[in-house]
Amino acid sequence: MINLKINTNSVKDFITENEIKLFEAEVDLQRKKIYEKTGPGNDFLGWVDLPEQIEPELFDSIEKDALDIRKKSQVVVVVGIGGSYLGARAVIDALSSNFHNAEPQRQGNPLVVYAGQNIGEDYMHELLHFLNDKEYSIIVISKSGTTTEPAIAFRLLRNHIEEKYGEDHAAERIFAITDASKGALKKLSQTKKYKTYVIPDDVGGRYSVLTPVGLLPIAVAGFDIRKLVEGARNMQAFLKKEQDLFKNPASLYATVRNILYRKGKTIEVMANYTPNMMYFTEWWKQLYGESEGKQHKGIFPAGVSFTTDLHSMGQYIQDGVRNIFETVVRVEKPRHHVTIPGDNDNLDGLNYIAGKRLSYVNQMAEEGTMLAHVDGEVPNLEISIPHLDEQVMGELIYFFEMGCAISGYILEINPFDQPGVEAYKKNMFALLEKPGFEEQTLKLKERLK
Repeated sequence: MINLKINTNSVKDFITENEIKLFEAEVDLQRKKIYEKTGPGNDFLGWVDLPEQIEPELFDSIEKDALDIRKKSQVVVVVGIGGSYLGARAVIDALSSNFHNAEPQRQGNPLVVYAGQNIGEDYMHELLHFLNDKEYSIIVISKSGTTTEPAIAFRLLRNHIEEKYGEDHAAERIFAITDASKGALKKLSQTKKYKTYVIPDDVGGRYSVLTPVGLLPIAVAGFDIRKLVEGARNMQAFLKKEQDLFKNPASLYATVRNILYRKGKTIEVMANYTPNMMYFTEWWKQLYGESEGKQHKGIFPAGVSFTTDLHSMGQYIQDGVRNIFETVVRVEKPRHHVTIPGDNDNLDGLNYIAGKRLSYVNQMAEEGTMLAHVDGEVPNLEISIPHLDEQVMGELIYFFEMGCAISGYILEINPFDQPGVEAYKKNMFALLEKPGFEEQTLKLKERLK
C-alpha cells in the first residue's frame, strides 16, 4: 500500500466522471508506451524501473562516502543546476528544520549549500568568503561538465579548495557525479582522481533525484536514502499494478489536468501550506515545465506558498483571469505541537482559537481557501500525504514523475527532451564571443544596438 492520496472532489463542478472515463483507453495506451518503452523519448525512460533496480552496493558506497564527508566537513557545496540540484534540495529542505541554515551542525551533519544554479557575482563572492574559515567538501554534478553555470562555479570553487588544502588533499574532498565514460568532468575526475558516481545514460536530469545525483547530497545531509528509495519502489509497484484509472493516482492526476487544460485552464498552481515544501514546488515546476512546454503546448506550472501568498497572489487566483487550476499538496501531520495560548486582555481578538493547535488553524485556512477558490471558478486537486519523512517523499517524487510522463504522452509531446533550453545558451555564447559563434555574435550585437 501507499500513503499518498488524491482527492478530486473539488473538480467535480468542472469535470464529470464520464469525461474522465473517456480517457481510460487513452491512458492505457500511454501507460503501455511507458512500461514497454515504445513512446517518444524512450531512451530516457530509465527512471521508470530505477527504484527496484538500485543495487545494494550503490547504497553501501554512497553511505560510506557520505559518512566520510560528514566527518570532515562543516559545509558541503552541491554544484549543479536544474535537475542536478533541485531534487536533492527539495528533499533536504522538506525533511530539515526550517532554520537548519542558521543552526550549528545538526547531529554531526554538515550544512548543505548550493552553487552553479546562478551566475550571480555577489552570490559567488559571498560563498567563497563564507568557505574561507570552514572545513568543506564539494559534490559537483554535471553529465557533460561544460554547462555554463555549474562549470563556472566549479572552476572557482576548485581553485579555492586547492589553495585551501593543496591539490592532493582537495581531491579527497571533491566528489563528481557525471557521465560513465565521456565529458569534461569525467576527464577531469580521472586526471585529478576524484571519487565519481554515474548519472545513468537513460535518466534525464529532472528525473534523476533517485540516482546518485540526489542520493549522495541527501545522504550527506543525514537522511535515510534507503527509505527514500523504498517509498519510490512502493509507488512504482502500486502504479504499475493498478489498472483502474480512478484508483491509480498518477493516471488520474494526468487525466484531470489534461481535461482541465482542454477546457482552457492553462496554468497549474501548486500550493503548499507547509514552508518546508517550497523547494519541492520548485522541483515540480522544473519537472513539468521542462517536460511539457513544447510545440506551443503545455500547462504553465506556477507555485505559491500559503497562507503567505494568500496576501499577495491570493487576489489574482480568486479574481483574475479564469485560466487557473490548483494542485494542493497537503501534509496532514506536522512534526511538532504548538498550541495558541489564551490572553486575559484579548486585544488581538484571538481567544476564540485559544487552545487550538496551529495545524488546526492552518487546515481551516486550507479548506476555507479551497472553497473560496472553487467558488471563484478555480478547480482544486488535492494530493495528501500523512507526514514528511523519507519514505513518503520517495512516494511523492515517483508519483509526480509518472504523472508527468503520462500527461506528456497524452499531450502528444516528448516529455523527456528540452530543445528550447538551447536557445538562450546559443545567444549567450555568441554574446560572450565564444569561438565558433562569430557570425551569430555580429548579428546579435547589431540587434542590441
